Amino acid sequence: MARMIESQRASERITNEVTSWAGVEAGPGRRGEFAFRVGRREIGHLHGDHAAHFSFPKDVWAELFAEGRITHHPVFPGKVGPGARRIESEDDVRDVIRLMRLNYDRAVKRQGAPAATGT
Repeated sequence: MARMIESQRASERITNEVTSWAGVEAGPGRRGEFAFRVGRREIGHLHGDHAAHFSFPKDVWAELFAEGRITHHPVFPGKVGPGARRIESEDDVRDVIRLMRLNYDRAVKRQGAPAATGT
């Protein structure tokens, strides 16, 4: 099992974990990204195996940015809220999952517990 996980691409590992959470749906977005949603709320998206993008409240964004966990989103340089994370290592994969979970938990708190989707 560990060998199979090691051979999976970063996007596959992230997708397998994030889509195991109740109510998460995943699929292609409008701009070539692969998006993860809880209801109508996007919790983040991937650009292949090399980058993840998110949107956070300004205070959360500032904390994550100060910790070095995210950088400015390339489409919105200098704007607080949209964030980006490069995926270059196993630590990055794990932190992308944690960042998605942060947004998932925020969505569930706001919208209520989602039903399992089976995706």
